[in-house]
Amino acid sequence: MLPNIPPKLFSLSAIVVGYILIDDMTANEQNAVGNWLMLVAQVLSTNAFYRAVMQERGLEPQGSTETGRNNADTFASSDPSRPFYHENPDDTIDMLEKMMNAIQKEINNLKKNI
Repeated sequence: MLPNIPPKLFSLSAIVVGYILIDDMTANEQNAVGNWLMLVAQVLSTNAFYRAVMQERGLEPQGSTETGRNNADTFASSDPSRPFYHENPDDTIDMLEKMMNAIQKEINNLKKNI
């Protein structure tokens, strides 16, 4: 849980941590850590936005979104025996297959460039 501090102080703390990290790393290390932190930020941002979309669609999480729960099964369907919000399991399978194909394509492209 985040502390109850003013937003400006919260932002300032990120600036301070960033400046502290600069002194002990090379430019490449700074780039690697910076990209890693941006990826973490994107995951958090994407998850938060998608939760808002699901709430907007009336597919509220079973528990409060403020509890920190982040499991895919927190979005309930109308059938308690199927915890995911997809009404049709085939839709979930199709979506996962598309994701896997895209990842495999990217892996193959990376292998070609090595």
